[in-house]
Amino acid sequence: MAITEVLVPQLSESVSEATLLNWKKQPGEAVEADEILIEVETDKVVLEVPAPASGVLSEIVKGDGSTVTSGEVLARIDTAAKAAAAAPKAEAEAAPAPAAAPAAPAAKSSVASPAAGKILSEKGIDPATVEGTGRGGRVTKGDALGAAQTTAAPAAASAPVPVSLDGRPEQRVPMSRLRARVAERLIQSQSENAILTTFNEVNMQAIMDLRKKYKDSFEKEHGVKLGFTSFFVKAAVTALKRYPIVNASVDGKDIVYHGYFDIGVAVGSPRGLVVPVLRNADQLSLADIEKQIADFGRRAQDGKLTLDELTGGTFSISNGGVFGSMLSTPIINPPQSAILGIHATKERPVVENGQIVIRPMNYLALSYDHRIIDGREAVLALVAMKEALEDPQRMLLGV
Repeated sequence: MAITEVLVPQLSESVSEATLLNWKKQPGEAVEADEILIEVETDKVVLEVPAPASGVLSEIVKGDGSTVTSGEVLARIDTAAKAAAAAPKAEAEAAPAPAAAPAAPAAKSSVASPAAGKILSEKGIDPATVEGTGRGGRVTKGDALGAAQTTAAPAAASAPVPVSLDGRPEQRVPMSRLRARVAERLIQSQSENAILTTFNEVNMQAIMDLRKKYKDSFEKEHGVKLGFTSFFVKAAVTALKRYPIVNASVDGKDIVYHGYFDIGVAVGSPRGLVVPVLRNADQLSLADIEKQIADFGRRAQDGKLTLDELTGGTFSISNGGVFGSMLSTPIINPPQSAILGIHATKERPVVENGQIVIRPMNYLALSYDHRIIDGREAVLALVAMKEALEDPQRMLLGV
């Protein structure tokens, strides 16, 4: 027997522990090298744990839902079991064929794989009543699942659906590690920061006209659609350069001024809100920003964002407008000191030169930590963003 251990992958310094999700294999089942065995959920990302070698999963040390740390043993793989399992087959193929005899009906095997046995035991099914399709009539996991479905079907038709007596059912599920961490950080932000929000409105007509004129050629040239978020990122960088305190953070009794612009962009995922970071956003073109945001969005849906991509950031942008939000007061993402909230662009009547006209307007909200950012700097920073968005040519030319 040759045993290879399956270990928890190395977690980052900011992540002390993680939670195991569902095992994709059960003891006794064959595994291939690099096949994903289980996923490990941290408070930031989900990490996949591949099989380090081919063989048979001989033991699961940590079950579903267990809390683990870096380097812990999760399971063991018998790398020699695969070769041993093939030996009887080879011997059977080499043995001379027996003399012909009258055919007899094959008896159903009562031998089930560990995974199949567990399923059948839970459903109260005798393995001897299940037709095995595995080697030598062995009952496989698939056979067991099929038998369980067949057995459950008649009962399901007659069994009453369990509901509460007053017709008000409830379901209790534990928070995911990510959701619990988000809740913790939001409470931390509200308890430690003196959060205040200032609002302004921006006429999006100039950006909409610019986008309409160049969106086809932009996509053809760069292979990505020209959205609106990249303009908001550029406008934020313009304001942060002018008012560095909005890009700063608090460390104890010190104010840390950051000489770089790492902009976090909030992205929705099946597991909750995540904020991947655009590093050195001031050095990125509109195309670079759009490509990174599109990539973040795809990988957020698949849980493929890395810990490094979700760490740090000096300022954040949250776009509730994509879900139809008209106005909100975003909560600061610590240790940052400010966050910009973007909302849905809607046509509204506005006054220009004494005349009422219809314009595509967007309400902006800047939440800031009043401990280090005065109202003056916050308001002027938001005005700088508004001016950059309403005159995008100047913003893009840096004048």
